[in-house]
Amino acid sequence: MDALVVYESMFGNTKAVAEAVAEGLTAGATRAQVCEVGEAPALEDLHVDLLVVGAPTQAFGLSRPQTRADAAARGGGSVISAGKGVREWLGAADHAPGGLRVAAFDTHVKTPMIPGWASHSEEKRLRRLGAKVVGKSRSFYVQGYTGPLLDGELDRARRWGEELAATVGGALVG
Repeated sequence: MDALVVYESMFGNTKAVAEAVAEGLTAGATRAQVCEVGEAPALEDLHVDLLVVGAPTQAFGLSRPQTRADAAARGGGSVISAGKGVREWLGAADHAPGGLRVAAFDTHVKTPMIPGWASHSEEKRLRRLGAKVVGKSRSFYVQGYTGPLLDGELDRARRWGEELAATVGGALVG
């Protein structure tokens, strides 16, 4: 099974989760590649069995150019995903390849009463493009605006990658 993990990250937290998910995916026979969204191929051009998409939650959902600029200012001018984000990457797509299985995750501040999750927006957009969402989306929690990830979150991400590999791998064999 081939998988691609596409992520958008400001301060490295979402990138670290993407890498941990890929580690979990490769625990079985899955080949997984990790790609920053600015370097990702067009959605229509993907030839993988599973696409996992992750982004930080900003302004109650997926980032926008202004929220990325705000993040860069808060981070001293430097962020990992300085160009287009997941919102624009998915917005540029006309459709998902037939039968593409997808899963979504986000990073999110662990604070009660903060609404909105980037992963819900990702799932909705991917469904509209014709992709098949497998498994429930996941949030991985950070402390404060820039992080770090809370203790245990990378282990949770690896386990989720293992679960996704088992679910999709079983569907492909069955």
